[in-house]
Formats: sequence, C-alpha cells, structure tokens
Amino acid sequence: MLDSLSKNIFYLLARSAGLKSLASRYGMRDTNSFARRFIAGESIEEAMAAARVVEQAGLVATLDFLGESVASRDEANAATAAYLDVMRKITEGGVGRNVSLKLTQLGLDIDRATCVDNLRRILDEAATHNFFVRIDMENSPYTERTLEIFETLWGIGYRNAGVVLQSYLKRTESDVHRVNKLGARVRLVKGAYKEPADAAYQLKSEVDDKYIQLMKILLKDGTYPAIATHDEKMIAATKQFAAANNIGHDKYEFQMLYGIRRDLQASLAAEGHPMRVYVPFGREWFPYFMRRLGERPANIGFVLRGIRSEKK
Repeated sequence: MLDSLSKNIFYLLARSAGLKSLASRYGMRDTNSFARRFIAGESIEEAMAAARVVEQAGLVATLDFLGESVASRDEANAATAAYLDVMRKITEGGVGRNVSLKLTQLGLDIDRATCVDNLRRILDEAATHNFFVRIDMENSPYTERTLEIFETLWGIGYRNAGVVLQSYLKRTESDVHRVNKLGARVRLVKGAYKEPADAAYQLKSEVDDKYIQLMKILLKDGTYPAIATHDEKMIAATKQFAAANNIGHDKYEFQMLYGIRRDLQASLAAEGHPMRVYVPFGREWFPYFMRRLGERPANIGFVLRGIRSEKK
C-alpha cells in the first residue's frame, strides 16, 4: 500500500511540467547542486565535458541520453534523430564512442517495426563511426521483447551492440546462457525496478547470490561482460573468482554510475581494472530521476548510502 502510494506520488511529480521547468532551471544551474552530482547536464556538450573528466582520471565512459516511453512515431523518430546527432557530436568531440539507449525511446510501445527500424538507423550510424551501443533493459514486461529484437538484429549482422540483464529476475540465468550462445556482450546489474514476486527475487540475499552465480557464468563463458555494481561484496567476489580462474583484467570490466562511489571507481582503475562510468544527460533528467525513485523508493536510500560510503 505504501509502496503504491509512493510510486503514484513520484509519477505525479515526474509528469509535472512546472516542477520539470523549475528543476531544469535551477537543478542544473549550480555545478555543485545535488542533481549535478548524478546527471552531467542537459546538453551533449555538458555530457562530453563530464566524460572528459572521467577519461582524464583513467576511466572510460558511456553516455546515456535520457528518455523513454515515447507515445508516437513522430516522437520515436525524433528521439532517433537526436541519438544520431549525439553520436556525430561525440565523434567530433573526441570522447569515447560508447552510448546506451532504451528501446521504448525508439518506439517499442508503439510497434515492433518502428522500434527495429529506428534501432537499425542508430546501429548503422554507430558502425560507421565505430561506436558500441548498449541496449538497456527496462522492467520485466519488456525483457523478452528486448531480447527478441536484439537477437533479430544480431542475426542479420549487427555486432556493435550488447544488452543488459538483471540478476533479480528469475528468468535471467536462462537469458545469460541465451546471450552467451550468441557471443554477445552482457552488462550484469542487480535491477532497480519494483517487480512482482513471481518475476523477481525479493530478498537482497537472493539477488546477491544470483548476481554472483551469473557473474561467474559470464566470466567463464561470456564475451567481455560488464560487471555493473557499486556493491563492494560483489566486486570482491568478482576479483576473487577471476584470480582463481586466471581470468585477466582484459576479459571483463567494472561499471558504475556517474557520481556514485567515485573513490571505488578510482581504486579499481588504479588496480588495473577497466572501469566504465555511465554518464546520464538530457532534458528528460527530472522525469527520469523521479520515475526511478517511484519505481523503487528504496533507490533513495541507495543514492544516500552511495554518498555516505564514498571516501573523500
């Protein structure tokens, strides 16, 4: 009951044009603001500036152009055109050529053909300029559709993309084997959406156990997996398993979110681990942030714990 009420409140906030305008005006103005800690800015230029700082520290970056759940073909086409422009500017700006996107940005809720056509346009442009495109995973109603579209494009020769899988979903072990068979790259996360008990593990201990199990499968049988976590126990388990099985640092990478555990990011890079930072940006940052909190109010605690845990 409380979770449902909290979700509704955050969704109402996300849809408020007035709050979005105020947040955009004031939340991004001060480079020391709370929002700026986790969102690079509204423009690609701001995102590239943040990526350069990350790269100068010896890490690598993925730029995440925020947006999802478009409602019309025109909006899906506009989002696709915006992504094409983002990639051209990244190419001109000289930062790492790695981006992420959600299929609902490209029209997945409208129809499959629209989404596939738009994704192909992006992957074609990405191939021209040597980009890697990570297809983010949304909540469980989208899992199978996302994987089916990914498999379709992989099957016709698009190899410059990878997917995200979530350890808290009960289906994910099968999905890990499925993607490993393709030889495609997986980004493993715990999962941030509020999911029903029939679809996802509800206890943190269960999610953690599955994460470690899936990490081991990916390190042994996967193709350059991304171990995306801020959890020091998951990181320690990954390092221990890799060392015990003579899996070199060049066979996988760690990933974290912009602004979370910067101390841990730096220490992993100093140890010689490839360390990638997800840098979100775009005018849709306020609804994005509100929806993430609404989907799982425990995310508020996650953000605050990340700040407290960081060693200055």
